[in-house]
Amino acid sequence: MCSYEDLLDDAHMIGLDVIEKHFKSNAKGLCKGAKIGIRKDMPKVEKACVLAEEIGHYQTTVGEIIDQRDTGNRKQEKKARKWTVDKLISIEDIFTAAENNCKSIFEFAEYLEVTEEFLYEALEVFKQRYGHSYTHEGKTIVFCDHGFCIK
Repeated sequence: MCSYEDLLDDAHMIGLDVIEKHFKSNAKGLCKGAKIGIRKDMPKVEKACVLAEEIGHYQTTVGEIIDQRDTGNRKQEKKARKWTVDKLISIEDIFTAAENNCKSIFEFAEYLEVTEEFLYEALEVFKQRYGHSYTHEGKTIVFCDHGFCIK
């Protein structure tokens, strides 16, 4: 798990300037060259998810990929999101959260210090990566359309 402050340090170490600002659009974050803008009026957990994704774009994408109708842009977006998931949480972190009595998606997201929206995206990445289930230390996570269960 990686905090907003950790991500700011990571960004600085690779030469990125991160600026919190008010956006005129409803964008949460933007990456242009070696600069990342993060929407100022978001909770810190959401800022961390957005910053991680923007760093992921910096690390994995080339050019402007805003037009998601383009297949190449969609592929780059998917690559950046996978990078982001790997940066913020691992599948083992989900098992750890379960061991710490997390029951609902809200509780898992809170424990993992990510947004619920991000957790759902991470679960999709894990499902694509591991299939419909994954076993770790004798426990199995089963992915379904609207979340998961651990047996």
